[in-house]
Amino acid sequence: MLDPPNLPPVPPERLWNASWLVSLPAAERQSFLVSLTEPEAAILLYCWEFWARAEQLPPEGAWETWLLLAGRGFGKTRTGAEWVRAEVESGRRGRLALLAPTLRDARKIMVEGESGILAISPPWFRPLFEPSKLRLTWPNGATADLYSAEEPERLRGPNHDGVWADELAAWTYLDMTWSNLEMTLRAGSDPRRVVTTTPKPRKLLRVLAADPTTRVTRGATYANASNLPQSFLERLLRTYEGTRLGRQELQAELLEESDGALWSRAGLDALRVSAAPPFRRVVVAVDPAVTAGDNADETGIVVAGLGEDGQGYVIADLSGRYSPDAWASKAVQAYHAHRADRIVGEVNQGGDLIGLTLRTVDPGVAYKSVRASRGKRARAEPIAALYEQRRVHHLQALPDLEDQMTSWVPSVSDASPDRVDALVWALTELMIENDRTGLIEFYRKQAASAGGLDP
Repeated sequence: MLDPPNLPPVPPERLWNASWLVSLPAAERQSFLVSLTEPEAAILLYCWEFWARAEQLPPEGAWETWLLLAGRGFGKTRTGAEWVRAEVESGRRGRLALLAPTLRDARKIMVEGESGILAISPPWFRPLFEPSKLRLTWPNGATADLYSAEEPERLRGPNHDGVWADELAAWTYLDMTWSNLEMTLRAGSDPRRVVTTTPKPRKLLRVLAADPTTRVTRGATYANASNLPQSFLERLLRTYEGTRLGRQELQAELLEESDGALWSRAGLDALRVSAAPPFRRVVVAVDPAVTAGDNADETGIVVAGLGEDGQGYVIADLSGRYSPDAWASKAVQAYHAHRADRIVGEVNQGGDLIGLTLRTVDPGVAYKSVRASRGKRARAEPIAALYEQRRVHHLQALPDLEDQMTSWVPSVSDASPDRVDALVWALTELMIENDRTGLIEFYRKQAASAGGLDP
């Protein structure tokens, strides 16, 4: 890397990069740029270490896979292309594979795109692209062949010492393509794989992320905000912030969703609203943990309301790991803040400790104890049915609660899902207790016959 000419030494704690240059006073910045010779300016223009953010540079040390899970617009393509270029220029890689969901993606994004290999390569080391052969060839003889996840069989036979796999979560034949690809990594002494993708709930991503030979980098769309149009960012925030799609596509969260769960993320997103009518009733439901401490279960605290339109609205999820005094204080604060008419809590085996604990915080709080006479599935299914009938809405993004809703499979585990328990108690109080449709009775019997639960 170049040393900044005609400027004082850069403090060791400060990396000399684009951020450093921007941080200089205007006069110093201008002095630095003017002092560059033409060759220095040309080198600087193509110096990725200068322009890249720290999370766009390869991990140090030994690794087999670099998994870059990042949101739309983060700069994943540029990062992958620059890794390929650096590996080829250094001589560390000579026979690479470039994989994308389709061949068109491989060509139009990875090779010819505005952040693709051709665009980011310096004139003195730009590869020759032969579309008919689906091959790049660099001046030093290194090559990269293009492949599509739609044709996994094409990966039988060739040998590679490096791979750039783009948007892996969108591959059609993911497992077959990946297994065939791994069989080709038998060239060189240190074959490596770089995966750049927006995360989706695909098993292979979870397996790769957990592999000790993998280095994982996560990045949100907003990390690249300075290079994105302001109108684009504002539109994303307005439309997708807090939604499942936003968490996946913008925040790059690897979301889980279990087969057999009573709720789906897509279903919850479709029921999310930004406003509610006046409420007939509001309740705070509490499902306290049996023990306290860092490793204890969470105490579920959910605030929900019944609108004048007869619809249910989940207002807030305040769950967390609290001491008894702390969760009681949190519940009472929510009771007053949301003008609830009561707090609802399950009577446990040790007696009505919820009521006693709440009243040590506020002796006048309105409290109703409830008792579980049925299994968790029998209690939860009528509430899930209300969601299916589009009678319940979430007033905001409730990520931790929604994670639990979409991952708990009652047929597999009847263990306490604290946030879900609190949700079920709240909506049962608001929408089921006085229900005259027979819904709860129907689902109670159905769950009992299917799962052997208490009738």
